[in-house]
Amino acid sequence: MLRSRLSKVACAAQRAFSTSPKALAAKQMTVRDGLNSALDDELARDDRVFLLGEEVAQYDGAYKVSRGLWKKYGDKRIIDTPITEMGFAGIAVGAAMAGLRPICEFMTFNFSMQAIDHVINSAAKTFYMSAGAVNVPIVFRGPNGASAGVAAQHSQCFAAWYAHCPGLKVVSPYDTEDARGLLKAAIRDPDPVVVLENELMYGVAFPVDETVTDVDFLVPLGKAKIMRPGKDITIVAHSKAVETALLSAAELAKKGIEAEVINLRSIRPLDMQTIFTSVRKTHHLITVENGWPQHGVGAEICARFMEDPAFFELDAPVWRCCGVDVPMPYAKTLELHALPREPDVTAAALKVLGKK
Repeated sequence: MLRSRLSKVACAAQRAFSTSPKALAAKQMTVRDGLNSALDDELARDDRVFLLGEEVAQYDGAYKVSRGLWKKYGDKRIIDTPITEMGFAGIAVGAAMAGLRPICEFMTFNFSMQAIDHVINSAAKTFYMSAGAVNVPIVFRGPNGASAGVAAQHSQCFAAWYAHCPGLKVVSPYDTEDARGLLKAAIRDPDPVVVLENELMYGVAFPVDETVTDVDFLVPLGKAKIMRPGKDITIVAHSKAVETALLSAAELAKKGIEAEVINLRSIRPLDMQTIFTSVRKTHHLITVENGWPQHGVGAEICARFMEDPAFFELDAPVWRCCGVDVPMPYAKTLELHALPREPDVTAAALKVLGKK
């Protein structure tokens, strides 16, 4: 019943975001289609690649990310599993150790808790424990973070959880370019990669050019992207929080404040050099994330600044805009206030800059 509810929420999340004349003139592709095309490209490119998970085959995926792939590649490459994350994650890790390149889909990363022993103790540590003799080229992917109306047990962001573990690479795409390029790079990577998607972004269309749709297009792991240049303050975010940061930057521009927005893309490795370079220009920094504040991604960025000479470039303390430090409420009004919104980020920017 709950998994059916998650599927219905995903289907209701479609909307348009890029509406500028330039964007409308370009080819539009949803995040969902970006992920689907990335899977298709890599399945066609390498016979060792296969996808497994709950409802990924005959049902075309709970969120239709794997639409059409079972009909194209068949039962041996697109594999429906029972509802047992511990079981199919273990099968996937074993297949990776044996030389295949599995893509393990969790219907939501909240369910990955059932399989975290395989993710952390088997996938992440085997290369080290085998003295480099055994690679584990596996991708764990699926929706992560807050959705809509699925309450405390199905709204967690696992970016900080998995980024804490050496041996894993962790990416968190925002738009179609991120989703397509990062997933393809993750599948080709020789090590385990966690791909944290966001189900509210699946139906959002973004403009893409021929470079992004090219079969060999990749987004390098560990490299952030400047989404909007600015000179007054740096706003760093990942996943859906990038949208919040961009909306805030647009509002700040009305007040004559030019904010530089950085899309992290990769949580581990973390591209601190791009952030340091930006802050040397702006001298102010805000981090935005939908996860909890304690030990979060923003907290790590703050700590990195404390340990680097870039700390002396700051003219004010770093400010974190995070999810409220409580389990996600079910009530819609409370849910809206449990996540950082554009007014929250804008107000934080004004405080950091010492403006009213």
